[in-house]
Formats: sequence, C-alpha cells, structure tokens
Amino acid sequence: MEKGTVFVAVAGNIGAGKSSLTRMLGERFRWKPYYESVDDNPYLSDFYGDMKRWSFHLQIYFLANRFKSHKLIVEGDSSVIQDRSIYEDAEIFARNLHDIGNMTDRDYENYVSLFHVMMEYLKPPDLMIYLQASVDTLVKQITRRGREFEQGIQRSYLEQLNRLYEEWIAGYKIGPLLVIPSDNLDFVNRKEDFEYIVRRVKESLPQLQLFEA
Repeated sequence: MEKGTVFVAVAGNIGAGKSSLTRMLGERFRWKPYYESVDDNPYLSDFYGDMKRWSFHLQIYFLANRFKSHKLIVEGDSSVIQDRSIYEDAEIFARNLHDIGNMTDRDYENYVSLFHVMMEYLKPPDLMIYLQASVDTLVKQITRRGREFEQGIQRSYLEQLNRLYEEWIAGYKIGPLLVIPSDNLDFVNRKEDFEYIVRRVKESLPQLQLFEA
C-alpha cells in the first residue's frame, strides 16, 4: 500500500453489525469499503440447508474471495476498510465446522494448508476492529435484518462461533487491535454511539493527520 494509506478490517460474529460499521466508517474517513460476499454467494443458502454437505465448498469460496480482496487492498494506493477478514475464515468458521463434525479431517487439513500458504503473501491490517456482541444481541440483529437463509441459524451455532472469536481475539498478535463491546451501542441509530467508535478508531491509529478534525 502507498505511504499514508491505512487498511482497517472489521471482525465479528454473524449479526454483529460489521457491514453497517464498515459503511459508516468508510463514509466518515473516505476509506474504500470491501464487503463480504453474501447476496451473490452461490453456496450460502445451500450451506444453511445442509452444512455437512456444503461446508468445504462454502469455506473455499470465502477464502478465495477474501484472498483476492486482501491482495487488491495491500497492492492498492487507497485507504480501505474491509467487512470481515480472511483470518476469521480459518480461525473461526472452518475450525468450527470441523469441530462440530460438519467438515471432514481431510477437507479441513487441505483447507488449513491452503490458508497458511496464502498467509505468506499477505500483509496484516493496520487495525483490526472486533465488534464484540453477546448471542442475545446477535439473535436480535439477525432477526431484525431478515435474511431468509439466516433465520434457521441455531443459537448453539452462534455460541460456538462466539467462543472461537474470543479465543482468536485473545491470541491476536499480528497487528493493532481495537475491541468494541457493542451490546449497549446502537451506532446505526444513535450518533453519540457512532462518534464514540470514531474516537476509539482515531486513538488506535497513529496516522491522525489523515482524519478530519
């Protein structure tokens, strides 16, 4: 990336508010947003109907798209904010699918091997923002946004993902990290909550001259 640009990633469980925060911070700081491939994902609805059958296909699709986006970001000359990072694919979602028996040992080992090869070519974000949310908050927000294929997600699945997220964040050492507990925030509808996050982001990045007063 060009000197003076930043690469920020927004991490968090399903329903945490990553896409909304990505959009809003992108607009505030004039960062180019990169969004997770959801509406055009050819495997997602099949996956939620039969996780064991489609887990490997879905994770490879996400990994390939995330690698492509990450590569474009670090080779570009613009400041960027990314909705969900490539690290979450391996550390959270693929691992969970394997742990609960929805991805075979053979598929998981091949997936992890490919992920580690990819990591050799990628520069980590200048800041990782983790939207930390309880399962109650996640369920409420998933219901509110009304994506049909998400309505059958089990609470236990979200609980397992949250556990892995907390483990991953506790061991995150590859770059600066900002954890935002979000259960009591409504940054979409309350200006003061969004401004609180903006202040935390500014404090977490040394490139303060890039930001508006």
